[in-house]
Amino acid sequence: MSDIWEHLAKQRAATAGVPLLTLFETPDRFDRFSASSDGMLMDFSKTALDDTSLSLLIRLAEGAELSDHIDAMFSGDRINSTEDRSVLHTALRAPADRKIIVDGTDIVPAVQKTLHRMEDFAEALRSGTFQTAGGQAFTDVINIGIGGSDLGPVMATLALAPYHDGPRCHFVSNVDGAHIADTLKGLDPETTLVIIASKTFTTTETVANAETALKWLRAALGEKASGHLAAVSSALDKTAAFGIPPERVFGFADWVGGRYSMWGPVGLPILITVGPENFRALLSGAAAMDDHFRSAPFARNLPVLLGLIGIWHNNVCGYESRAVLPYEQRLARLPAYLQQLDMESNGKGVTLDGTSLTRDSGPIVWGEPGTNGQHAFYQLLHQGTRVVPAEFLIGGEGHEPDLAHQHRMLVANCLAQSEALMRGRSPQEARVIAAKRGFEGADLDRMTAHLTFPGNRPSVTIAYDKLTPFVLGQIVALYEHRVFTEGVIWGINSFDQWGVELGKELALSLLPMVEGAGSDGKDSSTRGLLSKLARKTG
Repeated sequence: MSDIWEHLAKQRAATAGVPLLTLFETPDRFDRFSASSDGMLMDFSKTALDDTSLSLLIRLAEGAELSDHIDAMFSGDRINSTEDRSVLHTALRAPADRKIIVDGTDIVPAVQKTLHRMEDFAEALRSGTFQTAGGQAFTDVINIGIGGSDLGPVMATLALAPYHDGPRCHFVSNVDGAHIADTLKGLDPETTLVIIASKTFTTTETVANAETALKWLRAALGEKASGHLAAVSSALDKTAAFGIPPERVFGFADWVGGRYSMWGPVGLPILITVGPENFRALLSGAAAMDDHFRSAPFARNLPVLLGLIGIWHNNVCGYESRAVLPYEQRLARLPAYLQQLDMESNGKGVTLDGTSLTRDSGPIVWGEPGTNGQHAFYQLLHQGTRVVPAEFLIGGEGHEPDLAHQHRMLVANCLAQSEALMRGRSPQEARVIAAKRGFEGADLDRMTAHLTFPGNRPSVTIAYDKLTPFVLGQIVALYEHRVFTEGVIWGINSFDQWGVELGKELALSLLPMVEGAGSDGKDSSTRGLLSKLARKTG
């Protein structure tokens, strides 16, 4: 595929000086550089892509045998080669009548059985049939997890706030004691259920917070505290030792990676909060995007196109980061969720065969919801020295009909930002504005420079009718498959995360030193910091 990369580089060099705005002199540019699926529209016309560059990118995907890789993932092949695992988070949202064979067994019936168990448990909790040790209804649920066992449920429960009709859900992830202390403060242990989410039940941060929560429950409930515990884990021996009865433990297979796990038992807090009907709508939205990813031609395939746009910006244009900018306050945690999904998946330096990558892999992913970001970091987006491609998300309708005028303001701001990034402001236009403000002579020249916007900053806009559970499922699955598409083209494994291991191993060895043991064998920086921070007495 080296020749395609060379052609892409030449095409970029030949067109880099073409202003984005001039591309719209072609009347049908929006129609040709946008695509849709199940009511979701993706507009990528405000990028520098033209017919030639898009055709080359599609050839790149074809040369990487993307279609075969897609089929391999959905078929249950062990594409996570470094861990010898299938990658089947998509099975968690597959229709009940679909067959997915892994090691000779159809896994869909087991997935559906677990989903029904989750629904039964959630409905018993929501209806008050499953009661507290004191015979009351549970009012609050605390989910204790970290990474994939936290970010998905946190993001989704916030996003689906208009659909909340169950107990209040709270989330604890950080090992910093302040997180659980602040969460427990004001909650009543008599009416609180604690869900501990850890596949192996050995995650150090989660276990530490779980032990703190258990002490809190036992202080109020004594031995009845176990009646206020549930777990998302496959380690039944460890959950039993913690006092959690097996009927309140929900496990999942090793073919579900943590950052892809909100569709199954890890999503139990979402199910508890919004109920089975809305949770199934979430799954349906993701399943619809799965089907689109598998069947749509690359030129109209939303996840493939989004991935190819990412390749174009990252590897061809040299833009090292991208900003995710949801114009939905309830999607406030989506950038953090996608940050993990993308950077943990594609933050790799070697290919599947262990050789070093010859080009950059995953970019830096960051962002905040609009319009808050406009008053924080958009200055850099518009006039900074680095180009940061922006990805806007916006719904046509909000959930507050009495505040529709504010939603119209939100939409106007979103569209204005993408237009401003593309259009910019020429020195001639800036000079007129400066002159109207009374500047003359050298001051006029100075203010003209300050008021000039370079423009030509690319953006993609993902638009939908309204942020429903179905649409949220579409959004998350869209980005999951985008990450997969980029990983296939780079030839990396998007489904392991060996990079998180070393720091965890060193933390375990450092803990005794923080507690006052010697620091032999450590570098002078670590010894100096230990001297400042370590507890001096046993």
